[in-house]
Amino acid sequence: QVQLVESGGGSVQDGGSLRLSCVGSGYYMETMAWFRQTPGKEREGVAAIVGSGRINYAPSVQGRFTLSKDNSKNTLHLEMTSLKPEDSAWYYCAADRAQFLSPSLNDDDYRYWGQGTRVTVSS
Repeated sequence: QVQLVESGGGSVQDGGSLRLSCVGSGYYMETMAWFRQTPGKEREGVAAIVGSGRINYAPSVQGRFTLSKDNSKNTLHLEMTSLKPEDSAWYYCAADRAQFLSPSLNDDDYRYWGQGTRVTVSS
C-alpha cells in the first residue's frame, strides 16, 4: 500500500522560511511533486522532480523555493524561503511510480497523494 506522509508545515512571519518533507512508502516513487491549495481556489502545482533530477517550479515560487529528493529514502523536500502571505495554503505531496518525461505541475498526472500539511504566512 502506498503512503505519502508530509511534515514541516507551520506558521511563520512574512519573509520567513519553512522546510516541508514528504516520505513515501510502499513503492519507490520516480516522480514527486508539491501542490498547494487554498479554499475556493484550484490546486496549484508548486514544484516537481523526475528521476533524471530535472525540476520544474511554478513561476510564483521560482528563486524562493528549492525542491530536492533523497532517492535512497524515497523522500521529497521543499525548502521555502522569503515566504509571503500569498504562499499560505495546504501543501500536498504527490507522487507516481512512472518515470515522467518532464516534471509535471498538472495534478491529473499524479496517482498518489498525501493528506497535506498547512502553511500559514502572516504579514
